[in-house]
Amino acid sequence: MRSGFYLQSCVAGVLCALLLLSGSSGPASGADAKPLSAILIVARDDLPDSSFAHSIVLVMNNLGPGPIGIIINRPMPIPVSRLFPDIERLAQVRDKVYFGGPVEFGSVWFLFRAATRPEHAIKACDGVFLSADRELLVQLLARNKPMDSLRIFLGHASWAPGQLEVEIERHDWTSKRAEMEAIFNGKSKYPWPSPQDPTHSI
Repeated sequence: MRSGFYLQSCVAGVLCALLLLSGSSGPASGADAKPLSAILIVARDDLPDSSFAHSIVLVMNNLGPGPIGIIINRPMPIPVSRLFPDIERLAQVRDKVYFGGPVEFGSVWFLFRAATRPEHAIKACDGVFLSADRELLVQLLARNKPMDSLRIFLGHASWAPGQLEVEIERHDWTSKRAEMEAIFNGKSKYPWPSPQDPTHSI
């Protein structure tokens, strides 16, 4: 299994975007990949947790002992070009990296559209695939339109077995079907950190 990769942060409250190879984290890849059962969950308006306030999360059921998710609507003040300073053509790209969740914040995940599942990726829902593979991401970024149907995330969300069900039952979240259009065409109105968040200076 090829490795995913990590981002290291520098001091002075500025995230230094250096992607490093990691041998332990990220979703399964290649022949050992299994199809996922995924849903979207939408946070209630007054959810007090700033990491999840106003969030829409793509949740998958078999990446770990409990559900694992990627927040899909929280862009960060980090351009994709900063993650790849050696790729000069990305300097003109204005797309941002997204906050995927507070767990393993240095890990890099990405969602992308494809007609068929490429190697080192797993299907999240119809037409959408998930990976943490560095070489695959570099290949996608080498396209004429590098960010077309591609979103890059730092970190992810996770729940203990049974925890998310309890949160849904108390109406912290509303669940809906996971669809490609909802993932890539939704408007990202709520950046991370939010202006009210004490970590907004990141």
